[in-house]
Amino acid sequence: LRAIDAPTMDHRGPDFGALGKEVLSGMKKVFKTTGHVVIYPASGTGAWEAALVNTLSPGDKILMSETGHFATLWQKMARRLGLEPEFLPGDWRTGADPDAIAARLRDDKGHAIKAVCVVHNETSTGVVSRIADVRRAIDAEKHPALLMVDTISSLGSIDYRHDEWGVDVTVGGSQKGLMLPPGLSFNAVSAKALAASANARLPRSFWDWSEMIASNKEGYFPYTPATNLLYGLREALKMLIDEEGLDNVFARHQRHAEATRRAVRAWGLEVLAKNPVEY
Repeated sequence: LRAIDAPTMDHRGPDFGALGKEVLSGMKKVFKTTGHVVIYPASGTGAWEAALVNTLSPGDKILMSETGHFATLWQKMARRLGLEPEFLPGDWRTGADPDAIAARLRDDKGHAIKAVCVVHNETSTGVVSRIADVRRAIDAEKHPALLMVDTISSLGSIDYRHDEWGVDVTVGGSQKGLMLPPGLSFNAVSAKALAASANARLPRSFWDWSEMIASNKEGYFPYTPATNLLYGLREALKMLIDEEGLDNVFARHQRHAEATRRAVRAWGLEVLAKNPVEY
């Protein structure tokens, strides 16, 4: 809050360019990627839309997993954008099922499905999906679908590896593990996703990756950024990466989560998630 509480600098001046480069570099470390990270002055809902409109075309079929309320909202957005989402049913108590995803992709002989969309940590329930297993399921079927992952409530709290797990677009937000107020959202983008964006035909202007990435080379943005939130993001990145260290952050969250589960069971109540993911 003290970092955010500062005069708003000129977002075309030299000091801003240094700030932009610093936070973009730091976010790559959080996503664990060497690829591009795009920062929007928006909530996570905006980053959902950016992931879809930059990579897909009207009428494209996509496969989504029902893991909770926010997976359901992402599916509704896809439908409103003119896509054709297929929603694999779930019980809101388990993460995305890699076997069910593999089976559906196996039946898609013509590769009509263009993307698989999964929520890493379902905000409404705390249920976690095993993203590396989902990637392996896609690869086992030799299917070319993009993998898109929502990490809005997990990024900076649970171990996440954009590059290692072969994710094409990762969606994030500022108001959870990054400890900021709402107002920033993120896309981490693979080379495969960037290639798909060259042929994607869904309308996009504000969300367009190409203009953002071009301006980001020098630390700037093609339109007015949320400057004071970027001050806060710089401070949050120092706290997470330099001071505590991401592995220690993840261990702290896991310890608190396990303490909560044990307390709930001691009270004679039931933990909603059937199989909490351990890292």
